[in-house]
Amino acid sequence: MKKITCLSLLFFGFLNLLFAQEKYDVLIVGGGASGTAAGIAAARMGSKTLIVEPTTWLGGMLTSAGVSAIDGNHRLPSGIWGEFRDSLIAYYGSQQALSTGWVSNTLFEPKVGNEIFQRIAASEPNLRVSFQSEWKSAQYEDNRWTLVYERDGQTRKANAPILIDATELGDVAASLGLPYRLGMDSRAEIGEEFAPENGNDIVQDLTYVVTLQDYGKGSDQTIPKPNNYDPDEFACACAHADPITDNAPTLDCDKMLAYGKLPNGKYMINWPNCGNDHYVNLVELSDEERKMELEKAKQTSLRFVYYIQNELGYKHLGIVEDEYPTEDNLPMIPYHRESRRYYGLVDFTLPYVKSPYDAPNALYRTGVAVGDYTIDHHHKKNLNAPEIDFIKIRVPSY
Repeated sequence: MKKITCLSLLFFGFLNLLFAQEKYDVLIVGGGASGTAAGIAAARMGSKTLIVEPTTWLGGMLTSAGVSAIDGNHRLPSGIWGEFRDSLIAYYGSQQALSTGWVSNTLFEPKVGNEIFQRIAASEPNLRVSFQSEWKSAQYEDNRWTLVYERDGQTRKANAPILIDATELGDVAASLGLPYRLGMDSRAEIGEEFAPENGNDIVQDLTYVVTLQDYGKGSDQTIPKPNNYDPDEFACACAHADPITDNAPTLDCDKMLAYGKLPNGKYMINWPNCGNDHYVNLVELSDEERKMELEKAKQTSLRFVYYIQNELGYKHLGIVEDEYPTEDNLPMIPYHRESRRYYGLVDFTLPYVKSPYDAPNALYRTGVAVGDYTIDHHHKKNLNAPEIDFIKIRVPSY
């Protein structure tokens, strides 16, 4: 009897230890670009901070998704963005070494971006990152959040007064029933002159980016022919027109590839014109349904890679083998261009980008970041998407 009692005490003591709540000031679910930046900033302000990240990387879209080309204003490199860019310059030797492709002034190898984020995060004593961790639930009670997550097969709990949902699709907030918009808003609802008259649930295309490596002329890196391959799917990939000047398209395959040229002979394949964009509305699908749809997105990208190699003759460009910690050498996550849009105190809409000084509120006075990218959208893979013609608008820094 005594042995059973002792074993019971040990067992329940183990459970108490297992489910003991770790106390923090800030909890962040997701170690993407925004989650990582929030974690670093919070830690530097003296807050004990936890980031729960499902992969082994930090940086999200900039690293784990392979979109290693930054749209930020390169003339105002302040804050964490400036620190990140300075680290890239130190690694590659100069700002010019980052201007390898024409889509951005700052392009880099995804694994280098991850290494920089990891180094910065590790230097902050108030910041802890729990990698390979899956959040399970979040609950708010008595002015504190309790986050349940799993790591190494164990269930853990963390407690804090502040919780930031930095997941790519806003999944934590959705689990709590917060209302959101999804798809195209109607012109009357949101006040954007280029919005369709009637709203719909059509989101922007996503992309499963591929990083290619130049293995040298004469090398044949052609992948096996993917299932359902049809070269007509990508027939207009090399036709490129300047979205600002509206010049007639020219057939220039080198320019198409140079769009996302990275340092060290690598290429970011993230091309919207008859390229590897893929339409799917993932947001309200189950985890299993998401996996199935993302596999379709991967196959779209592999068909495009085969087209580049086999039809366009770039056989020496092969899928890089040492960039990502994945079996298929593809990024860990897709490039999401659109997520849930939660109802907040204000909506940052087109007028604040197009004409910030004439917008209803002076939001530019409270900004924490600066952008200057030409407004665009990716809806070419969904034929039911209404035509939107705001891509040619020049915008000031916003």
